[in-house]
Amino acid sequence: MKARIVTVNDALQRKYRYTLTTPVGRNFDPEFRPQLTPKEMLELGVFDGHYLNNHRKEFPAAWFKKAKLSATPDPKLNYFGVHASQPWAVWKKKGWIHPQDPLGWFQWYCRYYMGRRSDDDARQIKRWKAMRRHIWQIKKNCKVGDFDCHRKQRQAVMHWAYDSRKM
Repeated sequence: MKARIVTVNDALQRKYRYTLTTPVGRNFDPEFRPQLTPKEMLELGVFDGHYLNNHRKEFPAAWFKKAKLSATPDPKLNYFGVHASQPWAVWKKKGWIHPQDPLGWFQWYCRYYMGRRSDDDARQIKRWKAMRRHIWQIKKNCKVGDFDCHRKQRQAVMHWAYDSRKM
């Protein structure tokens, strides 16, 4: 694959450039095996339908054709119909936001999925792996397919590209 440079000009990043060095959706770190693609996540309903709204030009239009999106946050658009995220200000205060991905983990994942590799990959993959504790809680306390059990937790792990419909 020939490397391609992406330039981002949006409200949070001006003339931010990154390089896509691997094929889309391939060559992931062996420790990182997401169950859902960014497109699937957006179609299922994540982040109250209020994510990447002003950042769509950077990603394939196909990701947004069937995405559940809203101009204002609407938890009913989430797959499990519940709000399961902390506010961006909390993310920032906890140090989860780095300048290269000012929208946090999902923005990092979208760019990683597209083929960007960066010095933040190990940190983000470590955070992704940490969500497994929530998966174990769902598996321990819920019957497979009981979507009324731990709905908020199921939605939260879906935000991290785990397919909680299969738990």
